[in-house]
Amino acid sequence: MNQPNLFVEAHILQSLPPSNVNRDDSGTPKQAVFGGARRARVSSQAWKRATRIEYARQVSETDRATRTKRIAALLAQRLASPAHKGGAGLAEQQADRLAAALLEPLGITKSSKKEEESAYLLFFGKKQLDALVELLDGRAAELAALPDEELKGEVKKLAVVPTLSTGHPAEVALFGRMVADLPALNVDASVQVAHALSTHAVRTEFDYYTAVDDENTEDHGAGMIGTVEFNSSTLYRYAVLGVHQLRANLSDTAETRQTAVRFIDAFARSMPTGHQNSFAHRTLPHLVLLTLRTDQPVNLVSAYEEPVTGVTGLAAESVARLADELRTVGETWGNKPLRTLATYSAESDKITEVFGPSLPFPVLLDSLDTLVGEWLDRGELAPADAAQTGDGAETDA
Repeated sequence: MNQPNLFVEAHILQSLPPSNVNRDDSGTPKQAVFGGARRARVSSQAWKRATRIEYARQVSETDRATRTKRIAALLAQRLASPAHKGGAGLAEQQADRLAAALLEPLGITKSSKKEEESAYLLFFGKKQLDALVELLDGRAAELAALPDEELKGEVKKLAVVPTLSTGHPAEVALFGRMVADLPALNVDASVQVAHALSTHAVRTEFDYYTAVDDENTEDHGAGMIGTVEFNSSTLYRYAVLGVHQLRANLSDTAETRQTAVRFIDAFARSMPTGHQNSFAHRTLPHLVLLTLRTDQPVNLVSAYEEPVTGVTGLAAESVARLADELRTVGETWGNKPLRTLATYSAESDKITEVFGPSLPFPVLLDSLDTLVGEWLDRGELAPADAAQTGDGAETDA
């Protein structure tokens, strides 16, 4: 019997003021043509990193992950520190040599540019490095004193690859890991994130700025002149979390439940930081809509294939378009979401009918926690009760 699936989709509408949160190689805000119109775009990579940073605020330093080429240096630091089990306070040269030997089974070759860096940007948990040190079982000094061939033989007896293949931190379980030369280290991501697109057409504008030399009292001209490109937009953001994959990556049910809720919280609150000091562009969403499905994810960006237009604002019409699209997709394809939870400010009978009543965001997260816990315990969600209205929206959180 196949393992049942649960997808938690996040549909977010968010307006940004003049900003350049994610630029291309020429400094221009990223864009894309969709529906025949040029749209503002923020890449999925940019928003995933922003989400990871926001997520990390919610967990302790020891439970965090890092993506780096400096895994050998980090491991050597642990081997040189007497505070870590097995480290025994090795001398720097011994620690470097033993770290290199421990990582050799991973096939990580040295970079030609910087000797201390590996050829890979490896994504791993800080606890996994501690677990590598603990594999030595107090023998660090003994192993570091062995000749090269004997050291290599002893390291082969240790479960180095299995140690880095298990015990993943939540960030790796969410966003996955790809190591082309060592498939045993691969982790299937439980999260997919779409490129954010504006619901309307945009055009790039230019900010002409000058800087004054405070100490030059003779020349009253500018000390520097420059331009920065920007736009403003109402963005449709979409991500989907496969709770079933997250559970497979983490194994622990309680941690899966907690991680699912923390991810939605982090994704909703996160913001890429490009040119943030120049534009102070951080905002909060107009709408956070969660749809829970067991069949397949459905990106609702098709609501904006025809660009939204307006002179009195774009957010309210964008919310209404999304409600129409959710209803239309459900009626046309017959795959309405099992549950719908929403936090929004644009009240109307149509929106409430489709999304259900607006929940304070903390209540939305609590409701999600309950539903994910129910699915993890039972492998399914109970049928919607009589208190529901619209497309699976709960009126009683």
